[in-house]
Amino acid sequence: MASEETLRTTSVSTRVPDRIESPGASGRPGTRAWTTRLMILGIVLTALNLRPAITSLGALLEEVRDGLGMSGSVAGLLTSVPPLCFAVFGSLAPRLARRFGPAAVVCAGMAAIATGLAVRPYTGTTAGFVAASALALMGIAVSNVLMPVIVKSWFPDRVGSMTGLYSMALALGTSAAAAVTVPLTEALGGTWQTGLTAWATLAAVAVLPWLPLVRTGGGRGTRGTGRAAEAAGRGAAAGSGAARRDAALGSGAARQDPVAGSGPARREVPGESGTVPGEGAAPRVTRSRTAWALAVFFGLQATAAYITMGWMPQIFRDAGVPADTAGVLLAVTMVMGVPLAFVIPRLATRLPHQGPIAVALGLCGLLSYAGLYLAPADGAWVWALLLGVSNCSFPLALTLVGMRARTGEGVAKLSAFAQSTGYLISIPGPLLVGVLYQHSGGWGLPLALMAALMVPQIAVGALAGRDRMIEDETAATGR
Repeated sequence: MASEETLRTTSVSTRVPDRIESPGASGRPGTRAWTTRLMILGIVLTALNLRPAITSLGALLEEVRDGLGMSGSVAGLLTSVPPLCFAVFGSLAPRLARRFGPAAVVCAGMAAIATGLAVRPYTGTTAGFVAASALALMGIAVSNVLMPVIVKSWFPDRVGSMTGLYSMALALGTSAAAAVTVPLTEALGGTWQTGLTAWATLAAVAVLPWLPLVRTGGGRGTRGTGRAAEAAGRGAAAGSGAARRDAALGSGAARQDPVAGSGPARREVPGESGTVPGEGAAPRVTRSRTAWALAVFFGLQATAAYITMGWMPQIFRDAGVPADTAGVLLAVTMVMGVPLAFVIPRLATRLPHQGPIAVALGLCGLLSYAGLYLAPADGAWVWALLLGVSNCSFPLALTLVGMRARTGEGVAKLSAFAQSTGYLISIPGPLLVGVLYQHSGGWGLPLALMAALMVPQIAVGALAGRDRMIEDETAATGR
């Protein structure tokens, strides 16, 4: 029986039982099914709340600036606050998950989002508004990192479909907040405070499914060791002999794990009791080339996404497109992520190499940038659709996080590293586009920069899509 200290320090590398169930479920099928449905509901509601704090503000930014007396430069810096918070707070997620369990951390994250969104419109000062926004973004950051961990640990045989489900919900929340905030504000009385506060209600609702899971211990640890490796092996490299051997090893580990409720199995690090490096050791992700490729890919796709959200309507408006139509075009770009965010992860898990998907998405981005330069108004709808397809590099990146590590602990470390490093990389992009636009007086240089950044995104996406596991790479470099 594992000690309480062992439970605390190894919760992110807990086992997966042969059937998904919560600790203490006593093997009752009804309890297992209820807990699984509750987990799915929690994942969907959480994903819906991972972007409205950002896109709802964009819809009312002018009103917020006037109400708080915010300068243009400070308003511009707000576009870089989200990735900064994601980078800083996201790095804390694995440590918090080991201490409290992923479900408890995500539950607290939803509460932080609800609190931040409810408070920020009424602070009365720019500093207070930014601080309350940071609280909400902190909740988003830890949930961003832990969603792939929870998906892999609870649904090891359905990583692609579940990643697609929450990616689709994330895209839906993003586009809904952009499209609905203004009419919602008018319906609630026409003040920007009530329009922004309304989204706190959705976050408060997202807290509810996690409470029973935390209370019963259903989310105490990440159950992603044995069978999670099996699922990752099948999805990452169908037809690969090495992957099939790794999957078989993972399945065997699952059968040797304790029964539900008896405590997690301890995963040893290299040098302890003869553990084989890469088969249960906590990987040092900074030694993995694949981890670095995935981090850079994540950062460059985030750069493109934040530039799109912040500047695409202005590109169309400068080309003579009416303001309301420019807003609809942005909504179309965001909505493209709803169906594709479900299809792309499922496709990715069925391919032995996901690089071609990254290349195809990047080419759509290059075509859209070329169109925005040559004929921004005449082909506006085409460019918006292509840009929406290109922005689906985000669900691909999330899927790769779950496929490039064998264990729950490996996924947690890779998710934190890729997202924290990636969001740091993405911080300068929107600001630099604004500087180039201001000093050049047009969109030629900004679009050239965006196209130039898409080239390395394609390259590192192809590298991150190779059939590799970070545990193997870190073990090789550690010898």
